[in-house]
Amino acid sequence: MPHLAKILVYPIKSLDGVEVTQAKLLVGGALAHDREFALFDQQGTVINAKHTEKIHAIRSEFDLVGRTVTVWCQGESDRQTFDLDQERLALAAWFSDFFGYPVLLQQDLHMGFPDDTHASGPTVVSSATLETVASWFPAMNVEEVRRRFRANLEIAGAPAFWEDGLFVESGDLVPFQIGEVTLLSSNPCQRCIVPTRNPWSGDRLPNFQKDFNANRRENLPIGVVSARFNHFYKLTTNTQVPATEAGKTICLGDTIQV
Repeated sequence: MPHLAKILVYPIKSLDGVEVTQAKLLVGGALAHDREFALFDQQGTVINAKHTEKIHAIRSEFDLVGRTVTVWCQGESDRQTFDLDQERLALAAWFSDFFGYPVLLQQDLHMGFPDDTHASGPTVVSSATLETVASWFPAMNVEEVRRRFRANLEIAGAPAFWEDGLFVESGDLVPFQIGEVTLLSSNPCQRCIVPTRNPWSGDRLPNFQKDFNANRRENLPIGVVSARFNHFYKLTTNTQVPATEAGKTICLGDTIQV
C-alpha cells in the first residue's frame, strides 16, 4: 500500500533540507519549519537559487528542536552556528558577508515562503518517480535528484509518476489522504532553472531540460490527464490544504488513500 516514506522540510528557502519523522500543518497550508525563513536584499527581492546560483555553495545543518542553524561554504571547514530566534542579525550578517551585499532574514510562521502561494501545501512525489528520473541521467543518483527537485513528501509503494494521476480533466482539486490529513492535489509543479544545476556546486548540466522533457513525455502514464501538461518540464504535485487540516500532523508510515 502506498505510504509516506520521507518528510523533508527546508527551514531557510533555497538552503539544505532536514529529514523529519513527523510534521504539523500550519494555518497557511505549509509544513511547520518548511521555508520558514527566506533571505532578501535591501530592495525586498528574495534571494534564492532561481536568481542567485552562488547560493548553491552554502551548506547548512539545522537543529529544529534547539532552533539553531550551522552554516559554512562548500569545501571549507570553518563553520558557524546561530540561534534562529536570538541571533538573526548575526546570521544575516554572515549571509551579507557571503554574498557581498546587505541581506535581511525574514520569518513567516503562517505559510512560510513558498513559490506558489495559491497552492502552499507540501509538494508530493513517489520514490519510484525519483528513481526513474535518476535513470535518465547516468551520472546522477537518487539523492541528487531529490536535492534538485526538493519535494516535501515522498511516497513509497506507488509506481513512478503515481502523483500524475491526482488530476482530473476539469481542473478540479482532487482530495487524497495521508494518514488523517486531507490534501488537495492542485497542479503539476512547473520547474525553473534550479533542477538543471548541481545542488552542491551550482554547475549546470548541459541539455538537462531538453533530455528531461523528452523522457517525461515518453513516460507519462497511460490515463493521465495530458491537458494538465502544456509542457513536460514539470515534476511533483503542488497541493492545497483545507483550513480544517491546520494543526494536524503527518507521520512517516502514514498510508495514502485517494
